Amino acid sequence: MKLLHKDIEKDNAGQVTLIPEEAEDMWHTYNLVQVGDSLRASTIRKVQTESSTGSVGSSRVRTTLTVSVQAIDFDSQACQLRVKGTNIEENQYVKMGAYHTIELELNRKFTLAKKVWDSVVLDRIEQACDPGQKADVAAVVMHEGLANLVLVTPAMTLLRAKVEVTIPRKRRGSCAQHEKALERFYEAVMQGILRHFNFDVVKCILVASPGFVKDQFITYLFKEAVRQDCKVLLENRPKFMLVHSSSGHKYSLKEVLSDPAVTNRLSDTKAAGEVKALEDFYKMLQHEPDKAFYGLAHVERASEALAIDVLLISDKLFRHQDIATRSRYVRLVDSVRDNGGTVRIFSSLHVSGEQLTQLSGVAAILRFPIADPSDAEEEDSSSDEA
Repeated sequence: MKLLHKDIEKDNAGQVTLIPEEAEDMWHTYNLVQVGDSLRASTIRKVQTESSTGSVGSSRVRTTLTVSVQAIDFDSQACQLRVKGTNIEENQYVKMGAYHTIELELNRKFTLAKKVWDSVVLDRIEQACDPGQKADVAAVVMHEGLANLVLVTPAMTLLRAKVEVTIPRKRRGSCAQHEKALERFYEAVMQGILRHFNFDVVKCILVASPGFVKDQFITYLFKEAVRQDCKVLLENRPKFMLVHSSSGHKYSLKEVLSDPAVTNRLSDTKAAGEVKALEDFYKMLQHEPDKAFYGLAHVERASEALAIDVLLISDKLFRHQDIATRSRYVRLVDSVRDNGGTVRIFSSLHVSGEQLTQLSGVAAILRFPIADPSDAEEEDSSSDEA
């Protein structure tokens, strides 16, 4: 993402002009745009024209519209973002108040205006415009006959390809069929790696599987690379790292990223940091439950006591339609930061983000134990009855 212009007043109202440069930037934009904002962008509109003879024709024209946002639709697989709203500026093709859907395009600028730019949204812009935040981790999670090829970016986990090949069982006299099917499977995975992973950007490729599947695949991969003289694989051999996983399904990626060896190697990536923070929270919940809270009311109570060391919060919560609820989450984040705590905003498109969402989307690791608010309320009510 490229920031062209930023004009934010002292009252936090203002606008920014951005250019999305890659598919992931659409995800960042989806987290920036909220209902009630105004969005100005280039779009295509179908226009009807009437000739002097009375015949009516239609044509598609490119024009620039400013709409008041009413609905936002994001396709996470195609990374496409559509914004629906009503026209709020004079335009020769579109009447004031008319509905239009703008599909934001790569490498075309847009201007987003808000009445209030809060700290979470401004952080998102900073993150999106940081050239260091790129998809530098790739993973192949596999078992016999199934492989998921995934890119792990700072904001999301992107499934790039799924390879499925039926592998017949090893039976007496049919070993050759089993070996041929395995070879076809490994070849398909190899082609997927070459097609979907950009070795100029990717710093590490995790190959994970149960048993010896990963070892057999790596042996096959580099044997073929030598035979075919595939220089790109041979030059990037040190980037491949073998890890154990319980299956070849995408959900096993969380298990892979939480492996200590992987965590050390990927210590500078956001995704690995999220996984470690969630692991730390679960450990604390198990061993010292008075220092691990989840649920908005409980976490807010801990924040008021200045007890929060690490706040874990899902970016999904900042897309809440109710402004008052959204502001409540922003205030919580600002309060924790102001009191020296660490804030980790989890992407809901990461496996760890999905897990956090199941815990209400907000959790906290505390500096010191405090009593569970619900226990305190029960004690108060029992003393009142007495």
